[in-house]
Amino acid sequence: MRNNIAIKRIFIHDSNDILMLSFDDVLEAENIIRDKLHRTPIFHSETFSDMFNADVYFKMETFQKTGSFKTRGALVKFASLTHEEKKNGVITASAGNHAQGVAYAGHYYNVDAKIVMPEATTPAKINAVEYYGGHAILHGKSYDEAHDYAVKLGKKEKRTFIEAYNDERVIAGQSTIGKEIMDDLNPDIIVVPIGGGGLISGVAFAAKNMDNNVKIIGVESEKANSMDLSIRENRIVPYTSNDTIADGMAVKYPGDITFSYVKKYVDNIVTVSDENIAYALFKILEREKVLVEPSGATGLAALMENKIDVKNKKVVIVLSGGNINFLLLSNIIYKSLEREDKLIRIQFKLPDHPGIMVKIVNAISSVGANIYHAEVDNLKKDTEIGYQNLLFTINIVDKERINDLLNSINKLGYKYSIID
Repeated sequence: MRNNIAIKRIFIHDSNDILMLSFDDVLEAENIIRDKLHRTPIFHSETFSDMFNADVYFKMETFQKTGSFKTRGALVKFASLTHEEKKNGVITASAGNHAQGVAYAGHYYNVDAKIVMPEATTPAKINAVEYYGGHAILHGKSYDEAHDYAVKLGKKEKRTFIEAYNDERVIAGQSTIGKEIMDDLNPDIIVVPIGGGGLISGVAFAAKNMDNNVKIIGVESEKANSMDLSIRENRIVPYTSNDTIADGMAVKYPGDITFSYVKKYVDNIVTVSDENIAYALFKILEREKVLVEPSGATGLAALMENKIDVKNKKVVIVLSGGNINFLLLSNIIYKSLEREDKLIRIQFKLPDHPGIMVKIVNAISSVGANIYHAEVDNLKKDTEIGYQNLLFTINIVDKERINDLLNSINKLGYKYSIID
């Protein structure tokens, strides 16, 4: 097909920016991961196609081994290590998907892999690294502190440091996603999350070399937008905040290599709110029955915010990973149901008499609503003696049923308030 297109060396905005990948590197990476990883499917979504008047597809990196795209780049990087480097082992720093990718690649190639993770890393992530054969080391209060320690320890033990994104071999591994998309679909637009930039660099390089007309759109959280800011200023700058639920893209600085690839190959970068990232995650779970992590949901969030013109276009959104903290997931589901007016919280202050709660429960169930959570607290300072404080969190079918619910409660004659 278009696989014959190859660029051996590419020069971009000035002579100091040199991109070293060729399309032969994409094909080599494809051969390296073949039979080692899944060739993830592309799913068509009727729901979101109808919603956005477009032809919407998802590239399902959530189904990849270790649950994210990161394993592609790790395997390709490990394949390039010398015998001596493999013998001495590798080291990296990560609190998420890169950690698992390196652990998996180390197990596959029988290379000792140490992963330095911040001390506050969740047990689930630590267990995942160790499950894949990596050695988790907890150090530092932040990723930066973990990274600095990993670099020092690596030099001391003569281990090779495995970059998460700012590495040509890693980018070559991620480029296989772009090639698979173009082989399978040849879309008008590919929407890709951006953290450090390794994923979008690889996807854009492969896709643009196969069809220069395809548009590559990157998406960042507006709270962790270092690549967007860097492109705007034409120099590498940090994000202005790190308070985002999309921890997979909370990278303070993009890499100098990925920055160059993005400048050359990416058509536009947009940012989205954390609120819409969470809601997009919820809608993918609800409508497609697929669990993605917040970073992976940013592409759909961009469509929801009308940041990308997709009308009558064939669009592929890369769902980059599915590793999420379940406590965060429960909170996202709860908040999204509230957003759709499918959860309502009603507080009562009632005389402490037998049978009152039963009356309220019956009133709620009579309209087909369901009690999600109930709380009795008689110790609040503003609760009078002889009264009880009741808080019901109620799941209803849709917004139209709220009036039915309130009418049923009003018939009881008890005072209540709706809690935001």
